[in-house]
This record gives sequence, C-alpha cells and structure tokens, in this order.
Amino acid sequence: MEYTSTRNSALRVSAAQAIVTGIAPEGGLFVPVEFPKLDVRELAGLTYPQTAAKVLAKFLTDYDEAFLASAAEAVYSDANFGGKAGFVATPEAGRHVLELWHGPTCAFKDYALQLMPKLLVEGKKLTGDTSVTKILVATSGDTGKAALAGYAGLEGIRIAVFYPNDGTSEVQRLQMVTQEGGNVAVYAVNGNFDDAQTGVKRAFTDAALRDALAAQNEKLSSANSINWGRLAPQIVYYFYTYAQLAARGEVRDGEALDFCVPTGNFGDILAGYYAMRMGLPVRRLVCASNCNDVLTEFLSTGVYNARRPFHKTTSPSMDILVSSNLERLLYHVTGDAARVAGWMRELAENGSYTVDADTLAAIQAVFGCGSATDDEAAATIGDTFARTKYLMDPHTAVAWRVCERAAQPGAACVVLSTANPYKFPGSVLGALGADVPADEFAAMASLEALTGTKAPASLACLREKAVRFTQTIDAPQITEIARSL
Repeated sequence: MEYTSTRNSALRVSAAQAIVTGIAPEGGLFVPVEFPKLDVRELAGLTYPQTAAKVLAKFLTDYDEAFLASAAEAVYSDANFGGKAGFVATPEAGRHVLELWHGPTCAFKDYALQLMPKLLVEGKKLTGDTSVTKILVATSGDTGKAALAGYAGLEGIRIAVFYPNDGTSEVQRLQMVTQEGGNVAVYAVNGNFDDAQTGVKRAFTDAALRDALAAQNEKLSSANSINWGRLAPQIVYYFYTYAQLAARGEVRDGEALDFCVPTGNFGDILAGYYAMRMGLPVRRLVCASNCNDVLTEFLSTGVYNARRPFHKTTSPSMDILVSSNLERLLYHVTGDAARVAGWMRELAENGSYTVDADTLAAIQAVFGCGSATDDEAAATIGDTFARTKYLMDPHTAVAWRVCERAAQPGAACVVLSTANPYKFPGSVLGALGADVPADEFAAMASLEALTGTKAPASLACLREKAVRFTQTIDAPQITEIARSL
C-alpha cells in the first residue's frame, strides 16, 4: 500500500515513511492511494487485538503481520483496557454506545496512542532511520496525555505537548502537567487549540528548522491525527463494533448502521469513513459539534468559515475551529490535490473557503450533522441518567443529543463515547442538578456518592502527583522549542 499527499498526488511513500514523517513536506496529509476491502464477516468471533491486526494489515502492508499481531495483543490487553477494549453498551433499544474510554488515560485517544509508538519505532527500523524523533503535539485536551503516556521513556524519541491555556478541564490539565519521563515536555499556549495547532504546523513547514535539525540527525514527527499512524488504529473499532452487534443479534447480516461521532478535528469520524470505504455497512456518519459548529455549517452549506467567535465549552476537546482531517475527506471525494491545496491556501490566508456543489453533494451523501449547546448537553446527561442510570460525559452527551435529532425510524445508531465522565466531574455533576464544589476532586467524590459509580484510579490519584510543567508560551515560540527540545 502506497500513500500520497492531499496536496501533491505525485508523491508516493510507504506506510512506514508516512508514519515516521507525520506530515508531507508541502504541508499536506498522507492518505492511502486506495481503499482495501474487508468483509466484516471475516471478523466474526475475533478478539479486539485479532481484529486490529487484520484491519491494520490491510493498510500497513510494509509492516510484518506477526509484528502487528503481537503489538495489538500487547496494546489492547486486558491489563491496559480492563477487558473492555471496544466495549459496546446499550442503554436503550436501538441506541448503542461505543465506550472508548477504558484505556490508561480514560479517553478514545488511547486506541491509537498506545499503538502508535510501536508503529513509529518499527517504522524507523523499516526505513533505516537512526535520527532522534522530536514529536510535536497540539491538543485540545485528551490527545496530549495519551501521547505523553504512549511515548514517555522511549529511547530516541522526545515529545512536547502544547495545550490551550485555560482551555481544558482541570483533570485534563493535571493529567498532562504531572506526566513523568525524562523525554517529555508540556507547555500551555496563550490562545485556543487552533493557535497551538497552527504553531505546530508552522514548525513542520519551516525549512530552516528542518535543515537545522537534520544537521543534528533529528527529525520532527507528529502524534496528532494529522499522522496516519494516529488515524489508522481508529478504523478498527468501527469494524469491531459491527461484529459485536451482529454476534449479539442486534444487527442483521449486511444491515447498515448509523454512527454518531462527537468531533472537532474530524479524525474520529473520518476513521468511520475509511471503514465504510473498506466495505463496512454504514448508512450515515453523523458529525456532532458543540457550539463551535464550524463543521455543522460546512456539512450543511459547503462553506468552511473559521472566522467566527470561539467558545469555551463543557466539551473542550471539541473546541476547534480548524478541523485538519477534513482535508483528507476533500481529497478522497475530489481526487484533486491541486484543488485541495487551493482550498487550504484560502483557509490559511482568508480564514474560509467554499467547495463546489458536486463536492458538497458527494459529502452529504455520506455525512449528516448537527450541534448541541452546553445547556442541551447538560440536559441530555441529566435526562439520560434519570431514565437509564447511564452516565456520560459532555462530549458523549453532544453526540447523544444530535443522534436523537438525526435518528431515522427503525435505524440503529451507535454513539461514540470518547471520554470518561470523571474527566469532567464538575460539568457532569452540575448536569445532574447537584451543587458543584470548586475543587475538581471534591466534585469527583460528590459524583461518586450521587451516582454510585467509581472514578478511575488513574484520575483520582492526580491530586497527589507533583506538577512538573508550568510554562506558558505564545504559539510562535513553538518553532524555537522544537529546535531545542
């Protein structure tokens, strides 16, 4: 399987090269040149690690299949995911919840960022790359901790995470700034996630920085979903979910499902698009946004306008105005790298672009959309818990509310639950109508008492951990940090 760039279709690299490099030289994103096929019936009775090995082997053809199998077994073990990798709950008939937060950092990012370090290290071996890899990560909350946890302590790798100052939950912030390891660094960035992400992308396309690092046998790479190694593992859980529901008799053979995904950077839902193009029976992929609803507007009108007010919400991992992975979808729909490059140039220069009617129609044939406010998400948390005793976080609540609006009669829908509710204890507690203490850990205790659920030990222990990183920077400083990392 070869990979090309969304902005230069003449480029060809292997999967290992795409993962090691992270982003194409001209700023484009690596995409596979074709969609391999996989019949979901081949996955019947397989464990999550076995499913992962089969799906990934379709895309990572230069990796040894035995390596992929052993890596998947190690990453998605019961010890790492509590025996609940790809677990699907069904709080009420026809509405399933894919719980993606049973991993080490209690967020869906663990599915990729526990495996991706192994893919990177093996990719360097396959490409003969002996350089030191410097990983730059912009995060809106969950990616940062998951990347730190995956890469901490690995030889030949250094990682710096950049998060928006005052733009995450307190639990998310503490997960990052208490991270142990001699090869990690964490910085708060003045501004929002888009500022941090722009700073990271600027570093990747800085020719002078690239040359300076090369002189020291160092290279940049990424752990955001702009890296193919982050996106590919997320395809797996769409297939595994379908196989589980089929085995339970909750979906008929070949019956198409809806998936509703809370998304900001468009990576998680794009993984579902890849699964669909591989042959998974998918009827609609529904993109759920909070009040930073730039994606809802785009999917409805074809106009992508990032020149809009930015809102801090109770679902901070979705507080994004520039959704990087949409670029990949535009390439797959049009097959025209020059046109995609033009749209991305318009976005960088003017803050907006508009796609043509044919492109929009092709996208709308697959993707639905909707948005929910903080108040609507809170009401959903409270109403759902009162009815079903099922507890969800604000991101999941946004998707649940959008799913309620977008659901078709008789159509089964899977809502992707991307974070444990205890990552946002104050917001969830308030949604249940309780008084919210100022201290997040007191809020955790109150939430436990009120709901009879238990906070994950990895979150509850954060109160006792020492804060290691306190520096706040401006986004333009990211390039210099990359030089000295």
